[in-house]
Amino acid sequence: MKWVTRERVKVDRVACPWLIRHFVDAEAEFLFVPAGQVQTVAAREGAIPFDVPGVELGHRGGRCSFEAILDRYGLDDPALRLLAQIVHGADVEADLYGRPEAAGLRAIAEGFRHLGLPDDHAILAQESIVYDALYAYCRQRVGSGG
Repeated sequence: MKWVTRERVKVDRVACPWLIRHFVDAEAEFLFVPAGQVQTVAAREGAIPFDVPGVELGHRGGRCSFEAILDRYGLDDPALRLLAQIVHGADVEADLYGRPEAAGLRAIAEGFRHLGLPDDHAILAQESIVYDALYAYCRQRVGSGG
């Protein structure tokens, strides 16, 4: 399936593809386009839009797109829910959870944008390991009662 979002990825637009590929659609193809073209490209390509205003898999009720995907696809893994709180805090001004890890994730995401990688696909490929590590961290935290 094709998925489409805004170009110039940062926190949620890297976390969501990681989540989708690992837990929703292992064969997912991601399109990164200018914000004003997301809906047009979604219609033309038959792609699922995410992390843009007004779509099901976007910010709603103070929650981020990562959280919307968890809810939409019934992903109830406690480690993913903890990871969602970290992603939320790194991505949203009005942090609902106060997870201390969020500030570090925000800094890492910003740093990836300044590495001189050629495009959003390259950032996604390189930064995915961060989410692998954060998920492992979250699994350990929820497994140990943390």
